[in-house]
Formats: sequence, structure tokens, C-alpha cells
Amino acid sequence: MALVEGVNAAVPGTAVADLRIARGLDYYTGSVYETFLQGHEDLGSICSGGRYDSLVAGGGFPGVGMSIGVSRLLSRMLGAGLARANRGVPSAVLVAVIDEDSRAQSATIADRLRARGIACEVSPTAAKFGKQIQFADRRAIPFVWFPGADGDGEVKDIRSGDQAPADADAWVPPAEDARPGIVRP
Repeated sequence: MALVEGVNAAVPGTAVADLRIARGLDYYTGSVYETFLQGHEDLGSICSGGRYDSLVAGGGFPGVGMSIGVSRLLSRMLGAGLARANRGVPSAVLVAVIDEDSRAQSATIADRLRARGIACEVSPTAAKFGKQIQFADRRAIPFVWFPGADGDGEVKDIRSGDQAPADADAWVPPAEDARPGIVRP
């Protein structure tokens, strides 16, 4: 009870004792914590943990551990319109396909980009470039790579229209475009 009183002295009305909580009976040896988001209690606990008297094996050192339910929080934020993904796919680059006979060249460029950690995909069709750009735009993929005769080619930022020669072993997207992110609407 002293723990609940201490927390409520610091932050009034935030802690309650709930003796129905049973968590990790095989390793927790003291207080167990469950955290609920006010106004979203239906999510269940979004943060939980507790005390371990023997956190380090052999040494008997005590500690407190906790985990945060990131997937619960994100699902609520996205579902309630409190945040949104800045693009629907992880790909930063769509590698265009000139024609079906050159699809292997596009796949090789994609492999070179992926080997350096750049998320990309190869266009599903060898349609006109305008259609491939529209495909990338619908998926919010910011860059389209046009293979060149030398094995590399040009990359186009479809938002600005800027296009420049690029080497698949050296080009990197700007940091803000490298990975999808969560943004406020």
C-alpha cells in the first residue's frame, strides 16, 4: 500500500492497487505494474512490468523491468486518425522495367540497392514510364529508377520531378525518405 500512496502523493489519482493482476509468477518477485491509457482503457495494459529480486543470474542483483506495447499504441493512433503512415509500403524506390526482355537488368539494380539496405521493388509491368510513375505515386514510393544502358541509369524524385544520373552502388535516398514513418495528420 505504501507504493500506491507514494505514487499518488507524487501524481495524485494515478495509481490503484488491483490484487487481481497476476503476471509472470515464475520471475516477478515484488510489485507488478500495469499501465492504462486514460480514455483508451479498452486497449488493455500499454505498459507493464515488475520487480525481480534476482535479475542477474548468480549475483542476486535486484532490478525492475518493463515493456511498452508499441503495437497497441500504434494501432490505436492509426485507427483513430491520430497519426498516419507517410507511405503505405516500405519501398523508397520503384525500379522501372523498360521491357520484359530487360526485366533482369531491373532486378539486378534492385538487388544492388537492397544489398545496401535501400528498400525497393521492381515494377510489376513493363508499361510506359508514365504508368510506372503513376504506380509508384499511388503507393507513395518517392523515387523511380530508370535503368540505363550502362547498368545504372537515372533516378527521379516523382514529387519534385528532379531527375539525375545515379549509380546503384552509391546513390542513397534522403534520410527522411529512406524508411516509412508515422506522421500527425
